[in-house]
This record gives sequence, structure tokens and C-alpha cells, in this order.
Amino acid sequence: MNRRTFLHLSAAAAVTRGSFAAPAPGTKRERMLGWLAGQATPNYTPAAFFLHFGEGYKNGPAAAKRHLEYFRQTDMDFLKIQFEQLYTHQEFLQKPADWSKLKFAGLDFYEPLLQTVRELVKAEKKNSLILMTLYSPFMCAGHCATSPVLLRHLEENPEAVKKGLEILTESQLLFVRACIKEGIDGFYASTQGSEAKRFSSPAIFNKYIKPYDLVSMKEVASACPFNILHVCDYVAPYANYDAVYDYPGHVINCNVKLTDHSITGQEITKLFKRPFMGGMDRHGIIATGTPAQVEAEIRRVVKSAPRPFILGADCTVEANTGWDRLKHAISVAHQVGA
Repeated sequence: MNRRTFLHLSAAAAVTRGSFAAPAPGTKRERMLGWLAGQATPNYTPAAFFLHFGEGYKNGPAAAKRHLEYFRQTDMDFLKIQFEQLYTHQEFLQKPADWSKLKFAGLDFYEPLLQTVRELVKAEKKNSLILMTLYSPFMCAGHCATSPVLLRHLEENPEAVKKGLEILTESQLLFVRACIKEGIDGFYASTQGSEAKRFSSPAIFNKYIKPYDLVSMKEVASACPFNILHVCDYVAPYANYDAVYDYPGHVINCNVKLTDHSITGQEITKLFKRPFMGGMDRHGIIATGTPAQVEAEIRRVVKSAPRPFILGADCTVEANTGWDRLKHAISVAHQVGA
């Protein structure tokens, strides 16, 4: 590595709160930071797929071990930690005014997941970038009250619900800062709420959801070298992505399928002004196809993809998807490129 390349990668890894160690030559960490800086590896497409590991592997040492096993077996290009420290259902949330009574979750609430972070940073950070999944405050509020109750309350009295979103956002910021302190390289930040027909008016998203999305996203944008914005269609599809084009993130991960048409990865990169990650339908060939069909689909997707590009699914793949199936998909991506 020449001196200019070394300095460029070191600068890419610098952060507001301290700095990330310069990657060792030849590591996945170096490759991905180089990719982000426009230094693509010829005939190589980075790839990553994510899944939930189920009961017994949600946090702590067991989760760290499972994440590491999956990461190493599939040979994906960066390690992403699943966020499994979810809020439990809060029965008292019966009307909008009740959101002001939501209990603030301090760092003790997140400690089991922070244990996972510490172990994975210790085990793999020198070799690979490590990202933490981050659900938006709106999504966390849905965990607290169920999505139908939350939506009803936001339609009835969004100003009252805002009190709860403020509490959730403040708590999330504590967690984000703790992760950064422990050595996380970035976040896979998920947003929902601007899906087609989710609310009676887009003003609800713009005024009561988006501002709270952006608090942690802006924090990590200034502190981390590698963040992915995930526009999540798990609940419902989108008519367009107009509401979130200005969200921060080095990479955009979203579905090419909208409510009444599809858009290309090229269009997504142009609209979001950043590299696209995706291309594979989580319910499609990656889940059900033969090895030959998977390979053919990946070659088709990569051939038509914008550059730079990361192969992935539009969201988390089904938990029962075989690891060897995903390993094969990633190995194909690693053999094809621009």
C-alpha cells in the first residue's frame, strides 16, 4: 500500500470521538473502507445478508458467538449485529396522553446487547467493519404499543404521542453513544413510517416521525465511517422514497419494488446520491432457487447494478434460510464485478 492510499483510508476511518485504528493490509476492513473511498476491487462485488438467530442468541456472549459463526461461515464483507433488545409491550398505553408516562430506558436496559458489542469488537474489529442495527424511535414505539395502537394514537393526537417519541429518542441516543465508545464502526439505521397509505397525511411522518429518526442518524453521521440507511418495507410497501432522500448514511438499502412499479438500482443511487445495497428479493430466488438459479440471478443483478454496489437483500432474510445458501450467493458476488 502506498502512502497516499494509507492516508486516504486513515482519513476515512477518522471520527469525531477519537479515531478508528487503520486497517491491516488485506483485511475486509481495508477492502470496505477502500470501496467506500472509491477504490473498488476488480471483478469483486461486496455482499452481505442478514437474518435473526432466534431464541438463545439475542444478546450477550451467546449472541456474539452466533454472529461470529455466521459471519465467518458466509464470508460476508462486514459484520452487522442484530438489535434484539426490544421494548416489551406496555399495557398502560391506552390513549395518546399515556405516552408521557413511558419509562426512560437507561444503559442498564441495553447492557446485554452492549456485551455482544464488546465481544464482537474484541474478536473481529481488527479485520472487519462492525455495524449495529438501529430501529427508529417510531419502530420502538410500535414495540411498546403495537403498530395499530401507535398509528391510531398518532392520528388522534400526535402532539401527545410526541412525548413518548422524545423519551425513546433520548434513550436511543444513550445506546448509540455507548456503542460508539465501545468501538462500533457504524450503524444500519432503519426507518419506517413513510410507506404508502400508512397515515392519513404525510404531515404526520414529516412532523412527528422524521425529526426523531434524524437525531441518532445525524449523531452517527458525524462519528462513524460506515453507515447504512435502510428504508424498511417489512410492514408495507412505498409509493416512493421522497420523504427520506435527505436522510444521512453512506449507503442506501431499500427495495426496488414500489406499490405500482419497480425502480432500478441505478435510479436509487441517483435519487439518494450514494451507493446502493440490495438487488435480491428476500422472498425470491435467494430463498427458494436452486444454486444455478441463485448464481444466474446474482450475475444478472450485478451486471445491471450501479457502481459502486453491495449485493444484498431488500430486508432481513427469513430465519430458516440456510447459511450455506447465503455463503454460495456471497461467493458468486465475490467472483463478479464491473
